Amino acid sequence: MPHIDPEELSLLALYGDWLDEEGRQHLSGCDDCSAEYAALRRAVDAMKTTPDSSTLEVPGPSVWSGIHRELGLSDAIREDPLGSAAGSATGTETSKPGINGPTEPEQPAAPPADIRSVKKRPQGWQRRGTWLAVAAAGALVIAGATLWNINQAATPLARAELSPLAQHTATGSATVLESPDGTRTLEVKLSKEEAQGYQEVWLIGTDLTRLISLGIMKSDSGTFPLPADLNLADFPIVDVSDEPLDGNPGHSSVSIVRGSLTS
Repeated sequence: MPHIDPEELSLLALYGDWLDEEGRQHLSGCDDCSAEYAALRRAVDAMKTTPDSSTLEVPGPSVWSGIHRELGLSDAIREDPLGSAAGSATGTETSKPGINGPTEPEQPAAPPADIRSVKKRPQGWQRRGTWLAVAAAGALVIAGATLWNINQAATPLARAELSPLAQHTATGSATVLESPDGTRTLEVKLSKEEAQGYQEVWLIGTDLTRLISLGIMKSDSGTFPLPADLNLADFPIVDVSDEPLDGNPGHSSVSIVRGSLTS
């Protein structure tokens, strides 16, 4: 049997008992359809959840008017869907959900006889205009989340191109990143791993005698926190060494790559 039509899965998520016996057997044995159905069910459950909106204010009619105009919706849905709730502002009490307190969520209407009638007779929140409004709201949420992620992204402060030393051929890069909270990390990437023992990442002073070990890099990349009081101008050299398993915490004097940080 081919995969279940997405519209049928949507109806199943909304109304529960929609599929025939063959469809139910397919759903129970098909990981793809089961995963899609589970995602749809989570969305439906989220829509049915009534938040505590007792402190929310009813938007004025100009809000819906602006949405209606911006989306180019039909005259059939020009009336503000929250218009009747405005009576509370003039002393008339209403029982709209979210105005006088949480109420039981409205359940979807009974399913139509077959899927073709869904396409011919869209009902309630399935109407084209309402779908467009929901899509627009979803787009605003996604845009806001994207902007938030951009604002939370770490800022590059300095970068070094890492060149091979001695008998090695690996190349790479090292980047100092600062998070919004002010913490800094060093991100190291190599083209390959060439250590005979294990790789250790170091910051070396300009005099080539002072060293700070940042930690062990177990593969061809790693991220290492930097001390808060560290002045990178005093330790601008990034070094990745090949360390033997000899119990000596000092630098082995065998460097795989090295480079200087520049802002």
